[in-house]
Amino acid sequence: MDEGGARIRRRVRVRQRSRPGLGSVFAAPTAAELEPGDEEEEEEGELKETVVGSRREKTVEVEVEVEPAQNNDSEEDMFGDYDSFAENSFLAQVDDLEQQYMQVPQLRKHASDLTIKDLCSGSIKHNKLSITTVGNFTELKVDEHTKNQSRHKDVFIEPEPDLLYDVPSSQVLYFENLQNSSNDLGDQSTKEKDWNSFSHKIGNEELPQNSTEHHQQIDDPCSKVGTSSEENRRKSLKEHLKSAMTGNAKAQTPVFSRTKQLKETLLSEEINVAKKAIESSSDDLGPFYSLPTKVRDLYVQFKGIEKLYEWQHTCLTLNSVQERKNLIYSLPTSGGKTLVAEILMLQELLCRRRDVLMILPYVAIVQEKISGLSSFGIELGFFVEEYAGSKGKFPPIKRRGKKSLYIATIEKGNSLVNSLIETGRISSLGLVVVDELHMIGEGSRGAILEMTLAKVLYTSKTTQIIGMSATLTNVEDLQKFLQAEYYTSQFRPVELKEYLKINDAIYEVDSKAENGMTFSRLLNCQYSDTLKKMDPDHLVALATEVIPNHSCLVFCPTKKNCENVAEMICRFLSKQYLKHREKEKHEVIKNLKNISSGNLCPILKRTIPFGVAYHHSGLTSDERKLLEEAYSTGVLCLFTCTSTLAAGVNLPARRVILRAPYVAKEFLKRNQYKQMIGRAGRAGIDSIGESILILQEKDKQQVLELISRPLENCYSHLVQEFTKGIQTLFLSLIGLKIATNLDDIYHFMCGTFFGVQQKILLQEKSLWDITIESLRYLTEKGLLQKDTIDKPKEEIQYSFHITKLGRASFKGTIDLAYCNILYRDLKKGLEGLVLESLLHLIYLTTPYDMASCCDPDWMIYFRQKVDKDIVNRLYLSFVLYTLLKETNIWSVSEKFNMPRGYIQSLLTGAASFSSCVLHFCEELEEFWVYRALLVELTKKLTYCVKAELIPLMEVTGVLEGRAKQLYNAGYKSLTHLANANPEVLIRTIDHLSRHQAKQMVSSAKMLLHEKAEALQEEVEELLRLPSDFPSIAASSEKA
Repeated sequence: MDEGGARIRRRVRVRQRSRPGLGSVFAAPTAAELEPGDEEEEEEGELKETVVGSRREKTVEVEVEVEPAQNNDSEEDMFGDYDSFAENSFLAQVDDLEQQYMQVPQLRKHASDLTIKDLCSGSIKHNKLSITTVGNFTELKVDEHTKNQSRHKDVFIEPEPDLLYDVPSSQVLYFENLQNSSNDLGDQSTKEKDWNSFSHKIGNEELPQNSTEHHQQIDDPCSKVGTSSEENRRKSLKEHLKSAMTGNAKAQTPVFSRTKQLKETLLSEEINVAKKAIESSSDDLGPFYSLPTKVRDLYVQFKGIEKLYEWQHTCLTLNSVQERKNLIYSLPTSGGKTLVAEILMLQELLCRRRDVLMILPYVAIVQEKISGLSSFGIELGFFVEEYAGSKGKFPPIKRRGKKSLYIATIEKGNSLVNSLIETGRISSLGLVVVDELHMIGEGSRGAILEMTLAKVLYTSKTTQIIGMSATLTNVEDLQKFLQAEYYTSQFRPVELKEYLKINDAIYEVDSKAENGMTFSRLLNCQYSDTLKKMDPDHLVALATEVIPNHSCLVFCPTKKNCENVAEMICRFLSKQYLKHREKEKHEVIKNLKNISSGNLCPILKRTIPFGVAYHHSGLTSDERKLLEEAYSTGVLCLFTCTSTLAAGVNLPARRVILRAPYVAKEFLKRNQYKQMIGRAGRAGIDSIGESILILQEKDKQQVLELISRPLENCYSHLVQEFTKGIQTLFLSLIGLKIATNLDDIYHFMCGTFFGVQQKILLQEKSLWDITIESLRYLTEKGLLQKDTIDKPKEEIQYSFHITKLGRASFKGTIDLAYCNILYRDLKKGLEGLVLESLLHLIYLTTPYDMASCCDPDWMIYFRQKVDKDIVNRLYLSFVLYTLLKETNIWSVSEKFNMPRGYIQSLLTGAASFSSCVLHFCEELEEFWVYRALLVELTKKLTYCVKAELIPLMEVTGVLEGRAKQLYNAGYKSLTHLANANPEVLIRTIDHLSRHQAKQMVSSAKMLLHEKAEALQEEVEELLRLPSDFPSIAASSEKA
């Protein structure tokens, strides 16, 4: 059909219906009224369809004969969704039309010649019916004209499939339901010799000649009885239409879209093909690595990736990957490791139909990944769920249709795996992806990561594990632990050149040279005496070689040094730097003030106009996010930062400068050095990346060793981190009934990363001794109980079961060093819980480990002779309580003389710990009173904003400042944001890029879909008949 509105003529044949329809309102004359001998005429209908954008306009013109309506009980709703009851409404037009038809015979009456009988068998008026549908609006037009014809047959135009595409879904469902229910009514009516028995058969076959003879006995439409009954029928029709149209208006079924249905069908077919390709042993991987072509199109659309690197193709086509073996792969930073993991995750979600867990090191990276993958989830039909901080549901919602991608921090990933094991659903987890795998050797977080992977390996043989890192050395130990294959490449999309600066000379790192470096050039700069004194390391000269047209990162040893260096550089920059993207930099300052209630750091106020800013943990989350966005878009060209940025969000630069070979007071490690210089060179933007390490003569030898030695090995911290490591592991093993006796627990320990490295790590004690010692400690602490099992002809064997306190501790992921203290505090709190304000509850949920780091300002609160930890914890409680009341970090920071970044960390830690205490209390019945109280407190601590902003802040990446902007712009709920147009958001919200707007809307849609799906699952669960229902059991026994 041409979009220009080509006219298509269709022949409308007479149809015999099984029941009266809309055609009965415009009923044709019966056979008794038609004069014999006239030839049968076929009416031609004209269908005019015009497509304008995504809306259609359809016109159907059909000539039909009209007589007084005898039966108006048609149950079909043919009126689109135009359900107004106003005077000019469609219903009113129908009413007027009926009045006209009732008067048609009288208008044609000849006073002197015709009787009532003649009127009934005489001439009949014809109307030309024109139905025009535009979108969801239906307009009825009647053009009256008179014809003298005989033996015309009733013509009924039933809505064809074309006509229903733009009709609201409630109407379509109405048609389908009535189509099914009307058959019985039609069968019954054909037996009655009444006017109602005149019906049409739906289809394109012609009515036989004698078909009209079957319906000759009809009531006299002009009799008084007929007129009275007609009035009643008309009222009945009107009431019925009102009821039906009101019901349709309330229906909440989704609008049918042919395009969307076709796309979903095509995607489903491609996924089935891809699934078969994965299951087969063929080398043909389908259109895009066993994934639908839509995935490739989405990568082009969302990330601009049109082609994979050669190493990525090689890695994805490895036999070990095809056979779903565990895999470790290592490449330099910026090599594109994450893309490989994403493709493998999509294969698992779409083709194998299993859930996926992705473990990332930091909350900021989790949120970044959630934003990036939500768009894929919306398009491809899977859920993306966040497990970070206090977010995440345990156990996760069990979904029957769509699968879930869980993106979690290390701690939340461990809790998620525990809950899946406990509910017997660990086999539903098809793939676990670990980014920054080298962190398995870093303190307590490494111990938690090791526990998580060990439990997955032990409990699910069908779950694949993929680990990736840029800094791995002792890969053999990791391979043995994970039972994995290994792939590595030195590929880097942008060449990286490493330099060392000593005084005015710059040397290039060269592994082939005798001392590891070769002379490159002298730094050409003209410094005044004042500048030499202020900038002895020539930072200004090194930075101005690349900025403002390119970006630069300057890593500093401490947070204070970051701020000082930023100010110093701006002091000596030319005024020309102020003009570079001046307007946009003023916008950044304006937005920083907006998100901080009018406050602005004086240092940032001086440095941002030059395109310079500092970046460290002293910034609030809102400030950090805003500065990162400005840096990514090139508005800011230089960051002075601490080493945490190297392991955080991806902010690459043309040149990376290391201010000194130190992190705080510790000398730089090889792994840290590699992470920092790995930020140099932006793929697709820069042709080269440079790193310059500034050093003094005294550090020269250490630095030469640093650049030449291999990366540090990863070693297990499972035993070193006693309460957070091996004890927590044993408690969860027994609590989850993975291993409950000494032999099984020892066997499990042999399969851990620590078990693989026990010969290296254990010098004095054996693994068996450490296992017994840890179990004894847990038993003495009241977390485990020991049972004796007497076995004949064998030695006495011990088994263990977990106590209530032990279960509460491992379910709440409480550090075992504090579980007894927490229990005591909660127990004591029950004796006199003060609920006049939140202060008492806040004290109970203030993290214990942060109290030791607190240094109270006793000029504000008088010193008291009590336990220092209690006083410090109480002091932090005052900080949190004040913050919840004022919700302004700046004022609280000023009041308590604390860095605003520290207060933000305290708030985040308190929210997370409050969630842990909640899970702790859920396992102990005596603490029932805390459950409801802590749910609300956790929510308050998580968001720390006014109640109306909380729904918006549930969306990943939306912080307080952005939530205020959205709320003020009229986007006051999750539904508003999910249905927002990104282009409108860009124009409405200040300093919002198109990419950010799209990610925000996608995240909101994903969250909305998750909530709707969860409610639907709950409804289905409630309505489902239990499998152990008595009648079913009884019938099965009889059978």
